Amino acid sequence: MNIRGYKQGACLLALMGVMGIALGQTVKPLRVGFIGPFTGPSADFGIPLINGAKLAMDEINAAGGYLGRPLELVIKDDTANPEVGLQRSQEMMRENVVATIGFCNTGVALKSLHVFQTAKSPLIVPCATGTPITTQYPAPDSYIFRTSARDAIQAPFVVDDIVVRGWTRVAVFADNTGYGEAGLQDVIKALAAKKLKPVHVARFELGVKDLQAELKAAQAAGANVVFSYTVGPENAVIARGRQSLNWKVPQVGAWPLSFPFFIEGAKEAADGALMAQTFIAEPSNERRSAFLSAYARKYKTTKISVPMAAAQAYDTVYLLTYAILAIRNGDLSGPAVKAALENMPRVYYGVTATHEHPFSKNDKDAVTSNMLVMGMVKNGAVTFAYPDDRTRNLFVQRKR
Repeated sequence: MNIRGYKQGACLLALMGVMGIALGQTVKPLRVGFIGPFTGPSADFGIPLINGAKLAMDEINAAGGYLGRPLELVIKDDTANPEVGLQRSQEMMRENVVATIGFCNTGVALKSLHVFQTAKSPLIVPCATGTPITTQYPAPDSYIFRTSARDAIQAPFVVDDIVVRGWTRVAVFADNTGYGEAGLQDVIKALAAKKLKPVHVARFELGVKDLQAELKAAQAAGANVVFSYTVGPENAVIARGRQSLNWKVPQVGAWPLSFPFFIEGAKEAADGALMAQTFIAEPSNERRSAFLSAYARKYKTTKISVPMAAAQAYDTVYLLTYAILAIRNGDLSGPAVKAALENMPRVYYGVTATHEHPFSKNDKDAVTSNMLVMGMVKNGAVTFAYPDDRTRNLFVQRKR
């Protein structure tokens, strides 16, 4: 699927590389940085993230790489810790990488963005969704790109859905991380667009084991839906707390409600939860089926812990490669790669979306709201909340 399409664009450049090898030239790998939480509390989505990237890299190298040069991932573990992430980012700038793909945690990303911007080295964020990530610098000057769905589109997408369902008395539960704070503000803004306000707002630290007091306060305020914004087991704490109170209101949120921390941690209390998704691990078309089959073969598993992370990283590696393939003069400097990402001439038919001009000088976010579908937890897995979404998902969406 993707490897076939990639070969069409890469064959000439690969041939040129092979000719160079025949003339006795030494071919060095083209290095691409990769930073994520491969150990620690966010490893459940960091591992599928790096797995998706490695799968794409294998396919690209099998098709000839770049000018006959194999691509090589330079991998660094940020452990979901902002200070560690900063250190790893600084180290990465000494690794002679053409660009870096990285970050699952908004707070970790925000701590390190200046490293890439100052070095004029492109960073593509395939996982972290906090809205401020791509607003830290004026878009024309920014070296920060993103292929995940920012919370500024996830929050309104979910709010639109719950309003249609008549759930307008919203309690918001947000952790105290950069992710929780940014998500809370996006939810408040999305509700305001519907002339609504939260009936209760609860803030909490990561690692909290009991939110009964806050849940009782939300119940007393008359909430008929809980909108949660946290990336860890706290989502499950909320679900189990509602269950113990016998408070039968729905739980909705952004994509972390599809994580194992929630689904496995909350068990039957997770059923019915709704969340925004860019990719649901069902073979709804040929591209997605091919990706799922290739992932299963490579990693000998029929289940991806966080499918969105794997698919978005896979697509991100391809997008970066498509961009640098358009550089014909061999200039792989940061500014040249930035310009190539902003002016991609070829369409990439991806797993999560069909990317035609995903970035521009004034827009560093590749995902728009039409690419989202509503997922629902059912019997311990994420599926489509609506039959219409399953039908629409047969056709890979393009940016609007």
